[in-house]
Amino acid sequence: MKKGFLWGGAIAANQAEGAWNVDGRGPAMTDVTTGGSVNEPRYVTYIDKDGKPGKIPAHGHGSKIPEGAKYAVLEDELYPNHDAIDFYHHYKGDIALFAQMGFKIFRMSVSWSRLYPNGDEATPNQKGIEFYRNVFKECQKYGIEPLVSIWHFDTPLYLEENYDGWNNRKLIDFYERFARTCFEEFKGLVKYWLTFNEINNTVMMLNLFGNSAGAKEHQQAYQQLHHQFVASARAVKIGHEVDGNNMIGCMICGITFYPGTCDPKDIIANRHMWEKSIFYCGDVQCKGKYPTFAKRLWDEHDVKLEITDADLKDLAEGTVDMYTFSYYMSSIVTTHEVNDKVSGNFSAGARNEYLQYSDWGWALDPIGLRYYLEMIYDRYELPLMVVENGLGAFDTVEEDGAIHDPYRIEYFRMHIAEMEQAYRNGVDLIGYTTWGCIDLVSAGTGEMRKRYGFIYVDKHDDGSGTMARSKKDSFYWYKKVIESNGADLD
Repeated sequence: MKKGFLWGGAIAANQAEGAWNVDGRGPAMTDVTTGGSVNEPRYVTYIDKDGKPGKIPAHGHGSKIPEGAKYAVLEDELYPNHDAIDFYHHYKGDIALFAQMGFKIFRMSVSWSRLYPNGDEATPNQKGIEFYRNVFKECQKYGIEPLVSIWHFDTPLYLEENYDGWNNRKLIDFYERFARTCFEEFKGLVKYWLTFNEINNTVMMLNLFGNSAGAKEHQQAYQQLHHQFVASARAVKIGHEVDGNNMIGCMICGITFYPGTCDPKDIIANRHMWEKSIFYCGDVQCKGKYPTFAKRLWDEHDVKLEITDADLKDLAEGTVDMYTFSYYMSSIVTTHEVNDKVSGNFSAGARNEYLQYSDWGWALDPIGLRYYLEMIYDRYELPLMVVENGLGAFDTVEEDGAIHDPYRIEYFRMHIAEMEQAYRNGVDLIGYTTWGCIDLVSAGTGEMRKRYGFIYVDKHDDGSGTMARSKKDSFYWYKKVIESNGADLD
């Protein structure tokens, strides 16, 4: 890799911090979301207007709590994000372990409701600011650059309940205040920022859950996205005003799509999947305007966006400095009936006979990462970072405490090798942060047993565990990779 390449790892506040109601933090949707599994969905819990408890599936469109109901934490349910891995109280030890591996960069997120418990306050929660400042100073102590996601699926629950979340244009202003607080309070401690995590998931999920998403869901999804685009653009402008050294990126859920056959209908369907799922968001945030194919996407579901001239000006002026993305898998797009289908955690569609699949139904496709890197760099010609990549797997703690995870090492080895090839082919790749560098709560299933980390956390799906940290074999392997700047992958 190039000199100065930023090697590191990534976590998110709602999956790692815990301390969900400590030091003034307000709740987010993840705090009323139960645990699940690859076969059992996570649920969002509530109390209806008559005082009766209830729950609805956490993922998918058209799933809303009954009118008059309120989100609620129920006594007989388990909420894994409440404690997560308690990074809130373990951050010093965890960052010391990252430093032992040689991290150059550490991706994390700021919990919106830790800074603004309800989301609409005029002034922030000082204890929240103090916590993050201490975390960033701890990183600075070891020469680790923080890479901070301003929003990572954690809109304050109060804004969801009382403002209808991102359907409401007012959230642009609330987010803008939150982002400005981050830029001003952490100036000099953070220079790498991401505005919205996997912003394209809003439209990606419309495809993922089949044809159940109709015109209403598409209208809502595209309008929510527009509000987030404007909020992101305003944040970029503020970030540059506050500190000219800030480097601010978008963050896309990256999936490489392949046509299932050479039938021209499959080729077109695949192209349209790239446009809707990947390019739509990337184009707005990198080029500052809606792409030509946006009209086709809107017309397909009679979407009528409320867009002002001021919005268009914001989008044009608030383009990002870098393109970052997650990459876990590829997917097949076909217009034909298929018998062999994938059904797993956030994965659906035809099985690719040339690939192996994880225990959670994800296609293992390192070449797909190189394809994505080269495709995206050719389109935008901006510096790229892979800010999520990893393998969720079952880990076994041996009697002597050792954790042998050759499957994880092999996964990373193959993906890093393909990144190196993309770099050699001319891609300006500047950083790589593996997902879940320390075990954390899975976003999709709420499980702890779906482990990603180089560092094992003694916490289990039933909530038991000591929270003790221990190093897996992959810890020592990744240390060697960083020391050699990616040259030694053995």
